[in-house]
Amino acid sequence: MKLSQLDPLQVALWGWGREGRAAYRALRARDAAKKLTLFCAADEAGDAGSLGDANLRIETEATGPRLSAFDVVVKSPGISPYRPEAMVAAANGTRFIGGTALWFAERAGADGCVANAACVTGTKGKSTTTALLAHLLRAGGRRTGLAGNIGLPLLEVLDPRPAPEFWAIELSSYQTRDVAHSGARPEVAVVLNIFPEHLDWHGGHQRYVEDKLALVVEGKPRIAVLNAQDPFLSALELPHSEVRWFNREDGWHLRGDALYRGDAFVLDTASVPLPGRHNRGNLCAALAAIEALGIDAMPLAKAAPGFRPLPHRLQSLGERDGFVFVNDSISTTPHATLAALEVFRGRPVAVLVGGHDRGLPWEDFAEAVAKNPPRAIVTMGANGPRIHELLAPPAAQGGFRLAAARDLADAVAQAKALLPGGGVVLLSPGAPSFGAYKDYVARGRHFAELGGFDPDAISSIPGLGVA
Repeated sequence: MKLSQLDPLQVALWGWGREGRAAYRALRARDAAKKLTLFCAADEAGDAGSLGDANLRIETEATGPRLSAFDVVVKSPGISPYRPEAMVAAANGTRFIGGTALWFAERAGADGCVANAACVTGTKGKSTTTALLAHLLRAGGRRTGLAGNIGLPLLEVLDPRPAPEFWAIELSSYQTRDVAHSGARPEVAVVLNIFPEHLDWHGGHQRYVEDKLALVVEGKPRIAVLNAQDPFLSALELPHSEVRWFNREDGWHLRGDALYRGDAFVLDTASVPLPGRHNRGNLCAALAAIEALGIDAMPLAKAAPGFRPLPHRLQSLGERDGFVFVNDSISTTPHATLAALEVFRGRPVAVLVGGHDRGLPWEDFAEAVAKNPPRAIVTMGANGPRIHELLAPPAAQGGFRLAAARDLADAVAQAKALLPGGGVVLLSPGAPSFGAYKDYVARGRHFAELGGFDPDAISSIPGLGVA
């Protein structure tokens, strides 16, 4: 559905975050007089009302009957289409779309393909991979747009001038099915991995997997770039797409820290500023995507050491009084926390875990840290007590020190106390920030402040937009 197709329809917006505001501006740029309704939280209504838009009706309760009054609801990604009120409206004929789907529909060619667009998704590593992709393309002299879930809604770059030659787009699991149903398809779609996440939004693990894989299963990209080492992905059959593999010996893969293209050595990834082998493995995905776009990736790989890491992702903030503070606030799954701990194996580390409880299992985490224990674990947040209970038996056997904290400030203080000789204080919560913080960025910024660092200096994402 293109923006022009909304002209005769009754349209509402649902959500007033950055994505919602971008959708509003895109609609208003097309028709300043169109009647719109905005459903938003009560604390957002004042900001929307300050626009002074006489043709914008603001409501703070989105019920099934009210949503059913509209032909189309342009929904922000964080609002689940599986909420009861959304399902009631959908059953009554209301169509829910997102700003990302509108962007794709606007840019689709006659064959439905969005040329020179590479979309990246996966449970873990998608922001870094997307940013790496843009960095390498730009290093090769290609004007590239970097946007999407990484921090810049696509509708904010609807029609840039001059237009980029390529697009590097991050998609969350909240957006992948939206794109698949947009009527458009990316030229290249990259899927990195599949682990349980966002189960509360998706309504269960199976639906999460289906929604995430919709980008390649239903979206039918021209080329799907997949991780050969992921069991979900390696079993996929995609008859409508050409499949390219990374992390396989006939393509881009790592041997230890060495990057290879088939049997050809390319570079030592120890020179790439990405902590952890799992993180440097994202380089293989980015290079495979570049090849899928029809570009020789071999010479571009040499530019990888010049990549600037993204904030809140195993971000070393610096040292204070013998403690190294590492901000991995983006970590929202136990698997991500285990990957973070692997980076610091052999060093004295106290990891801070816990946050919003969305029902993810922590039993595998408990088993893993019992085998390879850190120096200390501090639990916090709504699911902190549940995690603490699981960790108490291996901690009691002397594997590691365990403490429970009231909040992040208390967790930092307890972590320092559990590292009397100094060490690494690692924020890698394995859980979302909802409830205590607006988002993972706010949580990471607070952690920086608690460590004695300037939150503004550590928060910017380099390269967003078109360059």
